[in-house]
Amino acid sequence: MGAESWTYDDGGLALRGEIHRPGKPNGAAVLVIHEADGIGGNVRSHCARLAALGYIAAAADMHGGGRVLDGAEMLAALDAFRGDPPYLRRRVRAGFDALCGLDGVDAARVAAIGFCFGGTAVLELARSGAPVAAVASFHGLLTSAAPARPGDVRARVLAATGALDPLVPPGDVAAFQEEMRAAGVDWHLLVHGRALHSYTNAGVAGLGDPRMAYDPFAHQLSWAALTTLLAETIGSGAG
Repeated sequence: MGAESWTYDDGGLALRGEIHRPGKPNGAAVLVIHEADGIGGNVRSHCARLAALGYIAAAADMHGGGRVLDGAEMLAALDAFRGDPPYLRRRVRAGFDALCGLDGVDAARVAAIGFCFGGTAVLELARSGAPVAAVASFHGLLTSAAPARPGDVRARVLAATGALDPLVPPGDVAAFQEEMRAAGVDWHLLVHGRALHSYTNAGVAGLGDPRMAYDPFAHQLSWAALTTLLAETIGSGAG
């Protein structure tokens, strides 16, 4: 089925995402957070795959108006989010709450996933204590200016990263593990030994950025881990 427009808001800012519905929904839903620029092909393809498995998949809008940013405007938006965890958490929580309130969604069976910037965003959603069943971050930044404290995180957490990703150095991976342990989180870490940044994005070569490359096998392993996580936490979308 095709995507439908989805409008919600954050403090008066109109946000325009997309809903991808399965043929036979059963209440299980997944919030999907986009990369730095905005909702694009990588998010849409993953939403379509989730819908094909029976999940209601909602592509959230983090910039407002469904905008896709680039250049200095995109970098400024990222800096604002990264430097202000409460702001980032509020924006992603707006999408989570809106999804939980949709007709046909069981609020107890909602997960959140994200790619690059979106991966960072869903980790902040978990750190905020939101009642999300599970979060999965794919090649997102792993550290936070407001690390989780014991008892904060209610979600099961999956983080998948590339060992060769220059944006997520080994020190950040180690810091993430220590943060999760200290906070008592049910966490899982998947490190792909040869993967760079954006390894799930089949179209990333078009950006011409040597820090990024598609890795089909790492993508396949990450997808398998995700579908297992979803089945264990919110149930199979198909039944």
